[in-house]
Amino acid sequence: MGDYHFVYKDLEGASTQWDDIQRKLGNLPPKAPAFKPPPFTPASDDQPKDKTWIDSKTSEELEDLEDNLDDDRFLQEYRKKRLAEMQEAAKVLRFGSVIPISGSDFVREVSQAPSDVWVVVILYKEGIPECGLLMQSIEELALRYPSTKFVKIISTDCIPNYPDRNLPTLLVYNNGAVKGNYVGLHSFGRRCTPEGVALVLCQSDPVLNDGHNGNEAIIEGVRKRFIEKVVADHEEGGDDDYSSD
Repeated sequence: MGDYHFVYKDLEGASTQWDDIQRKLGNLPPKAPAFKPPPFTPASDDQPKDKTWIDSKTSEELEDLEDNLDDDRFLQEYRKKRLAEMQEAAKVLRFGSVIPISGSDFVREVSQAPSDVWVVVILYKEGIPECGLLMQSIEELALRYPSTKFVKIISTDCIPNYPDRNLPTLLVYNNGAVKGNYVGLHSFGRRCTPEGVALVLCQSDPVLNDGHNGNEAIIEGVRKRFIEKVVADHEEGGDDDYSSD
């Protein structure tokens, strides 16, 4: 007589011949179905591959994705566009600070500057309070308008025997020619603020440029800042004389 209790393993797991016979006779419940893992499906990125998705990637990530994405052509074209935009922005935003120069640098840095660049020159001397006050405003404007070139030079290095009583002096150049000449701090009113200096510089020409807006938008922004500054100081009870006369 055979051994009905012989244990063997099939695809459904451990069992015995006796158990199989009893199941056929209905004395045991059917065996549980064999466990089958779900079919493998690769992870999918639910985020759509649109402009926002591309903007969130770094240059290195874009290079890695370039070989794997189905829309390689779109990615390549977009990368070229982004690169061109970055190059254009780098070309426009080329300054952003007050550059110190010497007398030997003046022709190269000021007179020979590109025709599309406005150059603001401050003549100064250390130890003169008025020079320090105007320099603070000029430094702030240089940050605010990085497409305008701001340079500073010791007055006597630029013009021998230039009188200290005329300091500080602002010279405005464009295309090799003098477009403005502001002698003394009184040219910018009794208060020298970045907003007041900006308003004076833009009264006749669009001297200031931030690299993003057109001339009209820049001038309108300068006027708006000036008015907001006057109103704010007036509300604080300060001197509201901002005339440039």
